Amino acid sequence: MRKELLAQVKRVVIKVGSGVLVGQDGVDPAIIEALVKDLCKVVEQGYEVLLVSSGAVATGKGDLGIVGRPPTIPLKQAAAAIGQSRLMRYYKDAFRTCGRRVAQILLTRDDLANRRRFLNARNTLMTLLEYGIIPIINENDTVVVDEIRFGDNDNLSALVTNLAESDLLVILSDVDGLYDSNPRTNPQARLINKIEHITPEIEGMAGGAGSEVGTGGMATKIEAAKRASLYGVSTVIVNGRQPHVLSRLFAGEELGSWFLPAVDRLNARKHWIAFTKKIRGRLLLDEGAHQALADKGKSLLPSGIIEVEGNFERGDAVRLCDAEGREFARGIINYSQAELVRIQGHNSQDIEELLGYQYGAEVVHRDNLVLKKRAGQRAAICKE
Repeated sequence: MRKELLAQVKRVVIKVGSGVLVGQDGVDPAIIEALVKDLCKVVEQGYEVLLVSSGAVATGKGDLGIVGRPPTIPLKQAAAAIGQSRLMRYYKDAFRTCGRRVAQILLTRDDLANRRRFLNARNTLMTLLEYGIIPIINENDTVVVDEIRFGDNDNLSALVTNLAESDLLVILSDVDGLYDSNPRTNPQARLINKIEHITPEIEGMAGGAGSEVGTGGMATKIEAAKRASLYGVSTVIVNGRQPHVLSRLFAGEELGSWFLPAVDRLNARKHWIAFTKKIRGRLLLDEGAHQALADKGKSLLPSGIIEVEGNFERGDAVRLCDAEGREFARGIINYSQAELVRIQGHNSQDIEELLGYQYGAEVVHRDNLVLKKRAGQRAAICKE
């Protein structure tokens, strides 16, 4: 089964968390050396590899006298500034022994939320892979703040899977995979080897937060697997502390938890709308518009809009909510907030008379709209 799935894989994103890399005194170069040797064996098999690596903060915090997680964003930024170059040196030295070259890519959510910068980042990654250089990707923690951060590198790795048009996401964790209960407290916990659909029950098995050196627990890994699945990509969660785990995995050994891709996948642009582009506002729609979008695959027209909220411009992403405030879709808006306030509730043929111009009859075209049920998201109350 695993060998058949791996036969379809050419390009793979491998995410390694701080919990895998950290020893007694912070990030351990010996652990990185062992990981890189194993990873080089994967590359020698003909796979193209992109590495998403945590560890900058954990590497640099000791110089600031910090124990545990940095308590403030400025301290986290300072620790990342100290640690990122050191972390890259560890990787560069380790890959050099295998005859491989690496490149550093630091990203914020803004880099991927802007479509032009998203495509520029993709072009950079594709060029590096074309030249046989392994990209090492991390969130740019030296400048990141809450409103532009990915949240954790599990989330980032799922977005990179879409960005790089990869075929597989491998998440190296400090546990063997997804269990039906917490293996640290229940010795009878059972490892789930294959997950065909990420259901609420599967999400409920994920538990809470991660270790004191990382920001993600199993819940964020399940969320990353869900996002990758909707792009048509499998995800494997394995124990990165097991010896030679990558070469064993790519030899077809039944390790960890394998999440199969969704049958009804999103295309790359709709995946970007659903998960990457930042939301700038929300629209409340009447029942007719809600049904037209949710059940009939129609575009949104101004006549169905009840309320406009937020400060957005043409080309931004907005939440689309029913009359009771439940979000059911997201889309790219064709008119600014100021323009929309003037045309809401009116027929499309009135747009030019009201504004003096028009960008089209649709406020959100169906090609730029993603329903939450298609994105594997449960309905929620719309919030800014």
